[in-house]
Amino acid sequence: MAKKDKDKEINTTPPEPPKEDAAETSQEPEMPEPNPFEEKYNAEHDAHLRLAAEYDNFRKRTAKEKETSYANGKADAVEKLLPVYDNLARALKQETQDTAFKKGVEMTMTELTKILTGLGVEIFGAEGDPFDPKLHNAVLHVDDENLPENTVAQVFQQGFRMGDKIVRFAMVQVAN
Repeated sequence: MAKKDKDKEINTTPPEPPKEDAAETSQEPEMPEPNPFEEKYNAEHDAHLRLAAEYDNFRKRTAKEKETSYANGKADAVEKLLPVYDNLARALKQETQDTAFKKGVEMTMTELTKILTGLGVEIFGAEGDPFDPKLHNAVLHVDDENLPENTVAQVFQQGFRMGDKIVRFAMVQVAN
């Protein structure tokens, strides 16, 4: 039985780790060597992301250029029609005995105005409007006590705009 008691006794103290030299313990742990395949993958991935970002910027820039070139082309076409509008406006102001002629000019002006409105053109510049140098081109000044200061007294040519773009400034006379 004494033999059985001896076998039951177990050593519970952990073994001591092997002692290393002091010089080896002060060094930083070794970094694993860089994997050349991982470096190549990271470089290719970075290049792919840069190419995708460049393409996205290109796509956005060309869409914006397309939109602005269409708007500029439309504004140029409208600008070419403005002398016709001016001539019809002058014809409507003239007195005539020929009612059929006057009606024809009115119908032509109405149709041209409808087309311009359909293209998104806004006609501005009316007598009594406050003077705005961003919209009006003041060619004359008049001293009129019946009108408030900086008010449009007379309109020589209507102004036209498409959205935020001014196609033609209104040519006006301003009261001081």
